[in-house]
Amino acid sequence: MSELIPYDRNKPHNQLPLLPPPDDKIITIEILQALNKANKALAELKGLAKKLPNQSMLVNTIALREAKASTEIENIFTTDDELYRSLSGNDLSLKGNAKEVLHYRQALWEGLNQIREKGIIDENLIIKVYRKIKQVNDGFRPPQTETVIRKRGSGLLETAVIYTPPRGENVIQEKLSNLITYLNDDDQYDYDPLIKLAISHYQFEAIHPFRDGNGRTGRVLAILLMIQKGLLDVPILYLSAYIIQNREDYYQLLNKVTTLHIWKDWMLYIFRAIEETATYTINKINDIDRLFEKIQELVSEKLPHVRKEVIEKIFEQPYTSPKKLLDQNIKSINTAKKYLSQLEDEGILISEKIGKEIVYLNIDLFNLLSET
Repeated sequence: MSELIPYDRNKPHNQLPLLPPPDDKIITIEILQALNKANKALAELKGLAKKLPNQSMLVNTIALREAKASTEIENIFTTDDELYRSLSGNDLSLKGNAKEVLHYRQALWEGLNQIREKGIIDENLIIKVYRKIKQVNDGFRPPQTETVIRKRGSGLLETAVIYTPPRGENVIQEKLSNLITYLNDDDQYDYDPLIKLAISHYQFEAIHPFRDGNGRTGRVLAILLMIQKGLLDVPILYLSAYIIQNREDYYQLLNKVTTLHIWKDWMLYIFRAIEETATYTINKINDIDRLFEKIQELVSEKLPHVRKEVIEKIFEQPYTSPKKLLDQNIKSINTAKKYLSQLEDEGILISEKIGKEIVYLNIDLFNLLSET
C-alpha cells in the first residue's frame, strides 16, 4: 500500500502522484465487474450506431445534447429551443450561452478530426480543444497564476477553497507529459481503455492546466479517448447528463482520490456513468430510428418525389432551413423551400420566422431529444 502524501487544499498540489496508480488501488473484483458491464454496453452502442442509414443524423443531435449538458455543469445554461434555433443560422447569429455550447461542439469535432489524422492525444490537441471552447489564444496557465477551486458556502459571498492545483511551469509540464504518455503508450501502460479513461479524467481535473474551461476540455478528451481506443466510431456518448444528475458524487469522489488516494469509488462511478449513458443512448437511437422510419413511410406515400436524403437532413437536428437542404441533388433554394413547405403541410414540420429567415422544426424529433 502506497504511503499517503500529506495534502493541504490551500497549497498547490505539486505532489500530485504521476500515473499510473498502484494496481491494487485500481484492479479489484468489483471494479472489473463494473468495467465488464460498461464495455458490453459500449460495444452494443457502437454496433447499433453502424446500422443507422446516416450516422450524422445521430452524431449531430447527441453531440449537441452533450455540449449543452457539459456547459450546464459549469453553470452555462441555454434552452433546447434557443440552442437548436441558433443552429439554423450561422455563427454570426449566435448569442450568449448558445454560442458557448456551439463552441464546445466545434471543439469536439476539431479534436475528432485530429484524432483521425494523427491517432494520438497530444499537447497540441489538448490546447486546440481548450482554445476552441474558450475562444482564446493562450495555452497552459502561467506559473504566477494563483488558481484555486472554490465552493460557495452558506453565505451569499462566502466561499471555501476545496482544491489548489499544481503550480509552476515545470511541475505542470511534468504532470501533463506523464498523462499524455499514459494515454497513448499502450505497450508501457497496458490497461483497459476505460480504466485509462477513468484515471486520466481525474488526473486532468487534478492538474487543471488552464485558467478556465478545464472541466469542459476534460469531458471532450474523455469522448476522444473512447474513439482513439476504438470503443466508439463517432462521438455519441452523452456522458455529461449523468454527471449533472449525480453532480455532488462527482466532486466528492474526485476529492476522495486527492485526499485519501481512494480510486475504487471514483472508477465505479465512471463505469456506471458509461454503462447507463450507453444504455440511454441505445434507447434513444432506437426511438429516433423508429421515428425516421415512420416519417419515411408517410413521405413515401404522400410525397413520393421527396428524396430520402431530405428526410435524413431534417433528422440531423430539429431545426433546419432551406439553405441546409442544398446539396448536389437539390441546387435550387426554391426547390428546398417547396419540399419543406410540403412536409409542413403533412404535419411533419412547423415553420417559424427567425429574423428574416423561415426555419422549420421537426417537432417529434425535438420532443424526443428533449426527453431526459
